[in-house]
Amino acid sequence: MNLAVDISSLSKSFGKNEVLKKIDLQVEKGHVVVMIGASGSGKTTLLRCVNVLETPDRGTVLVNGVAMGDTGVDGSFIRLSERALNQRRSEIGMVFQRFNLFPHLTAIENVMIGPVMARGLGKTEARTLATDQLARVGLADKLDSYPSRLSGGQQQRVAIARALAMKPQLMLFDEPTSALDPELVGEVLETMRQLAEEGMTMLIVTHEMEFAREVADRVIFLHDGCIVEEGRPDVIFSNPQHERTRSFLRRTLRHRMGFEATGTDSPEK
Repeated sequence: MNLAVDISSLSKSFGKNEVLKKIDLQVEKGHVVVMIGASGSGKTTLLRCVNVLETPDRGTVLVNGVAMGDTGVDGSFIRLSERALNQRRSEIGMVFQRFNLFPHLTAIENVMIGPVMARGLGKTEARTLATDQLARVGLADKLDSYPSRLSGGQQQRVAIARALAMKPQLMLFDEPTSALDPELVGEVLETMRQLAEEGMTMLIVTHEMEFAREVADRVIFLHDGCIVEEGRPDVIFSNPQHERTRSFLRRTLRHRMGFEATGTDSPEK
């Protein structure tokens, strides 16, 4: 198996709150893996541990076969220097809930800044690259627009273009549509669908269940810091095996896809 992400026995606590409990997770190159679960289940923390925006307590994280930290004799996760981490993060793109665009820079300048600052590209080459990436996400006509002149969906697509401009081998998405008005969600999901069709490896946290069902190669359900169930989306959504999964899907899909999607004909009691 050709793995983009290989996580073993990953644990993370905040104080006395154990958020992740010995997580094992693999993502094959070219695959889309979607993580679902209730708020507080550990999805975002797990995603942020992949590129060590959160430092795990124990366990190992490999991205494209390269360890994102050292391992102590007791199994503890040892954080690398920021210089070493940034070098290893260079092949990982991340898109957050909030767009985090620089308000004083235009769309193209927001996309150019990473290649110029982190990869040392000249401005002419970076501008060509940024133009291509903005066209890729459907914003060829917004190159010189400032964030304040863009809709939320357009801003998020600029954020995706910014991540893509670093030519990542892996894309991480942390609920990229959660801050958007409902009518703007579709344009961001369509951009992500296109990336999936192009073969981009993606690890996604989302509450968009229909998107997960359509695009994911594998769906992972987390509860209380543990992977409770994982499998193909048609199996997870149509015939979940664990009661925790069934309960979550009943609540989540009740008004969107009907009770038949969860293998039950009555709401949760």
